[in-house]
Amino acid sequence: MATRTSSAEWKGTLKEGSGIMKLGSGAWEGPFSFSSRFESGKGTNPEELIGAAHAGCFSMFLSALLTDAGFPPTRIRTVATVHLEEGPKIAVIELSTEAVVPRISDADFRKYTEKAKNDCPVSRALAGPMITLTAKLLPA
Repeated sequence: MATRTSSAEWKGTLKEGSGIMKLGSGAWEGPFSFSSRFESGKGTNPEELIGAAHAGCFSMFLSALLTDAGFPPTRIRTVATVHLEEGPKIAVIELSTEAVVPRISDADFRKYTEKAKNDCPVSRALAGPMITLTAKLLPA
């Protein structure tokens, strides 16, 4: 299986400093700061990147589950909202997904979304925070 590497460099104090996070593939590099993490400043933050990773992992895992069950999806879109609370700590990750999956019942769709929420590799890695899910099956 694959091994992936990312990096971050921080310069300065917590509140006045700033940093750069980079994906090892070179596909993305972006700034982060105290303001972008704990306020609404420009730049990204670790929680935003965790959310993107979780949404991507969940969507791919759900696609695999549905395809293996004979319901290949046309489209899956997932948003992950990561809640950073006092501590600081990630307390909740809300996954919200909607998909176009021909010929599947709503009950079966929900069964596969729950399995993806519990078993995708990022969900397993993040088993500490509560992870909630809202799933919506769209017309084919």
